[in-house]
Amino acid sequence: MAAFYNQASLSYNGTVTSSNITTGEILEVLSATKTAVSDSYTAGDEIVFVVNMVNSGSASLNNITLTDDLGAYSFGETSSQAIPLTYIEGSLQYFVNGLPQPAPAETSVSPLIVSGLNVPAGGNTAVVYAARVNEFAPLGDGASITNTADITGTGITGVSAQANISSEEGAVLTISKSLSPVAVEENGAVTYTFTIQNSGSAPADEADEVIFTDVFDPVLTNLRASFNGTEWTAANYTYDQASGSFTSLPGQITVPAASFSQDPDTGIWSVQPGISTLTITGNIS
Repeated sequence: MAAFYNQASLSYNGTVTSSNITTGEILEVLSATKTAVSDSYTAGDEIVFVVNMVNSGSASLNNITLTDDLGAYSFGETSSQAIPLTYIEGSLQYFVNGLPQPAPAETSVSPLIVSGLNVPAGGNTAVVYAARVNEFAPLGDGASITNTADITGTGITGVSAQANISSEEGAVLTISKSLSPVAVEENGAVTYTFTIQNSGSAPADEADEVIFTDVFDPVLTNLRASFNGTEWTAANYTYDQASGSFTSLPGQITVPAASFSQDPDTGIWSVQPGISTLTITGNIS
């Protein structure tokens, strides 16, 4: 609610007299909230947003326009604009008092602008849409996207709603496997190299109890294992030579956190994953 004030004055014979000050209050009939279905993100995620508008007035509000900035923010010394969310065209859904309506046309997709919305008297309207987290999304500890929807139209003043989503914290691990040599003689020696990458903002440490498993077929004899260049012993893993089953003990695999940086000219964020390497050698049998 917003207050307004008014005062009158009289001028006569070089004299000015003022009236009392009257105070009024503008009752805002339209309110809005914005919700993100997921409160965290990683690069490439699709996030669904819901903007809910409630009309507490006695008259319908028609031909309303919703403008979503898709999280736009300034970066760099020149205060360039970056837009971290990409609207997924065709994802828009429109509901009036809970009933689905034909989706209105998007007159712009960046920012997202949707016109022709209506909110009935004493009713509500919901607009649902999805956006993809793109390369301009901030990454790392404390990073977030603040997404603002402004609602404008006749009889509407200063109505907006925000949703805030945070960059996902914790370790995010992937693993790849390679073999050398690819062609090997019977009873020949082979080396398996496992590259473990962490694209998350936190390291995978002993407390995470990461466990690595593999079943070698053909099985390996004379097996040896090393992690980040340090030879492993029976205190680090178990190996069943009869089945070829190899399992690291909990907490033996650790991977440093990724590092994140933003190009000061383009605004694009990049990820330098933390990397650890497990090497297992032996003779096939």
